[in-house]
Amino acid sequence: MKPNPIIVALDVESAEEARTLICRLGNHIDFYKVGMELYAAAGMGIVEELLDQAKRVFLDLKLYDIPETVKRTVAQVSRTGVTFLTIHAVGSVMRAAIHGREGDRLKLLAVTVLTSFGREDLDDLGYSCEVSEMVATRTRQAMHAGADGVVASPLEAAAVRRILAPNAILVTPGVRSPGRAKGDQKRVATPAEAIRDGADYLVMGRQITRAPDPAAEAVRVLEEIASVKDRHAEACPTGRESS
Repeated sequence: MKPNPIIVALDVESAEEARTLICRLGNHIDFYKVGMELYAAAGMGIVEELLDQAKRVFLDLKLYDIPETVKRTVAQVSRTGVTFLTIHAVGSVMRAAIHGREGDRLKLLAVTVLTSFGREDLDDLGYSCEVSEMVATRTRQAMHAGADGVVASPLEAAAVRRILAPNAILVTPGVRSPGRAKGDQKRVATPAEAIRDGADYLVMGRQITRAPDPAAEAVRVLEEIASVKDRHAEACPTGRESS
């Protein structure tokens, strides 16, 4: 696990709102997720602003297209300095993304099953398996294809960690502190539980970004997980080091 595993999701409508949040969070957060909403509003401009401020960027575009389009898109992203880029855990998509990547700075994360999905959503798509089975299958496929890691619900984190290669990255969205609203997420856990179960990074949005004092909330969450980190270090002094 990293010293600060929080990735703050800039799920806002404009670059100006994003800038305000980044300013309010200051030095407490150095890793930000730019998802489809902000990307549609501000494009690569906001990504470049973050990079210019020495922030790390998780570009969450969940690429899923014909292989040539994926390959060429990943090539473009890999030239920018972005740290993480998401792709769907589909064999042809993952292979194309890996083929298109230039250099090794960009890490490709395969999305297993969205945290807003439940069993009924898989039924709608024609799958008869449980969500946990689908996550496990797609995690294995991601490792076989050569992805750098996966995005999975914290509820599946422990099982996913057992499947992942030793240095593979596990990012968990759907993380909420005890007593906080789940919003549109169905498969959630607390930050402490996600870290305990093997997550390297926690994607957190509304709990922090809509708090009266986002910086104070970020610090509070870090304190919440610190005890778990310390206990893990004591229990596993020679254990796995997160990538």
